[in-house]
Amino acid sequence: MKLEGDDLLHLATGAAFLGAGGGGDPYLGRLLARAAIDEFGAPELCRPEDVPDTARVLTIAMLGAPTIMLEKALAGEEVDLAIRRLEAHLGETADYLMPLEIGGINSLVPIMAAARLGLPLIDADGMGRAFPELQMTTFNAHGVSTTPLALTDDHGTWLLLEAPDAGSAEAMIRTVSVALGCSAVLCSYPMTGRQARECTVHGTLSVARDVGRAIHSGSRSVDPVAALMDLLRSTPYYAQCRLLFDGRVVDVRREVEGGFSVGYVRLAHLEDRARSMQIVFQNEFLLAREGERLRAIVPDLVCLVERETAQPVLADQVRYGQRLKVLGVSAPPVMRSPESLSIFGPRAFGLEEAFVPLESLADG
Repeated sequence: MKLEGDDLLHLATGAAFLGAGGGGDPYLGRLLARAAIDEFGAPELCRPEDVPDTARVLTIAMLGAPTIMLEKALAGEEVDLAIRRLEAHLGETADYLMPLEIGGINSLVPIMAAARLGLPLIDADGMGRAFPELQMTTFNAHGVSTTPLALTDDHGTWLLLEAPDAGSAEAMIRTVSVALGCSAVLCSYPMTGRQARECTVHGTLSVARDVGRAIHSGSRSVDPVAALMDLLRSTPYYAQCRLLFDGRVVDVRREVEGGFSVGYVRLAHLEDRARSMQIVFQNEFLLAREGERLRAIVPDLVCLVERETAQPVLADQVRYGQRLKVLGVSAPPVMRSPESLSIFGPRAFGLEEAFVPLESLADG
């Protein structure tokens, strides 16, 4: 399968939604992917089950604070360099590329990379959403090594890294990425085709495209948020989705700490002034709390959308006075396993709350 027509537009919008507030600006990613496709041709999208067991698979992504990614657009050469340096270190060339995450710009940079290098792209990822740290993947939960990895920037700087574990790799590259201006290109998690089949969230590029198509299908006669939720309920992973809140932004706090955009958003309900919701984020939205009551928590998705259009709103795009709806969406089952929760559950973000599935939390 190849991306055709409005697929990139739909995929970018759907990836912004599945990014749960993070993952970088999908508009920029769409422009980069479109330019690469126009110059080099569209890459082939492959199902994980069709990838040979012994194929060499590499993941590609941008690393850093989303607010900085907007200021430092990719030229393309830094993407090529990251892949080529890791290939040289491994002593073999890549057969397939795959997204590290399905959120925002990092669902589209792999399309750009695959087009530029003429490689097929696997329709899967390691998060089923976006997360802020490198170790927070289903790859890691299944024992796939994060390293060796390659990191590059827009000045031609590059480095190769070996580390004893994914957490150590994250700590080191995060420090380096800050020195590189909080934005870099990362090629990591070298794996086999068999591993890509067994430890990924399948079909997420296709799902992101379908989510975006549902959002764009809304009109005056069809509520876009309702159309979006209907689509989510038809998917294998995101079927549990709920409207958590309908409100106006009354407070936003954000800053860059250690290469992350961190802070919170507070909303007041549009109809019941006694109700309010606070959403905490670290690049991505991590939890939604109404009063003292937990409504949704990572790894389940907390997503903000414009109430009239269902267009996703990223954490760095939230502004005072916006009228937004807050949706809670279930994470793929593989992300709710004990192994996965130990890597990207609430405690991994320093949250005191334990994970409770969205569908088990009481409605408001």
